[in-house]
Amino acid sequence: MPEETTQLTINGEASSVPDGCSVDALIKRLGLAGKRCAVELNRNIISSEDWERTRLAAGDQVEIVNFVGGG
Repeated sequence: MPEETTQLTINGEASSVPDGCSVDALIKRLGLAGKRCAVELNRNIISSEDWERTRLAAGDQVEIVNFVGGG
């Protein structure tokens, strides 16, 4: 049986995630776990302490900024 998914927008691109997906799980799915990044959900910044308990819903707008150091 196929996995149920939720449709949302990530950095301006239509995407789907498993139903009940958390912001933390999304970060892991995108290969950004352990990297410095900021997440905005529906124009609200989500603190990294809240990623695990913040669930994504259909129609959500997610913006993720990954900070890259350089010299």
